[in-house]
Amino acid sequence: MYLDSAKKQEIFGKYGKSNTDTGSPESQIALFSYRISHLTEHLKLNRKDYRTERALTILVGKRRSLLDYLKSRDIERYRAIIKELGLRK
Repeated sequence: MYLDSAKKQEIFGKYGKSNTDTGSPESQIALFSYRISHLTEHLKLNRKDYRTERALTILVGKRRSLLDYLKSRDIERYRAIIKELGLRK
């Protein structure tokens, strides 16, 4: 499987406060970004997979909501996660 518990802990350790920090917006945004990139690669090969396309759209919306929340609460943390993940050009 592409996203096992070891990979999740690695993502949470890198972007969150610790390996078990699953609730911070930064760690959730990083996890969603990883899943979005995986689904995007899947859709490049399987363009008629509409369920995956819908799941991708929902994930992008969830990530956008978390980014908006983080932007309204702490603009510096927002800018840091955007820069670290490379979400804006």
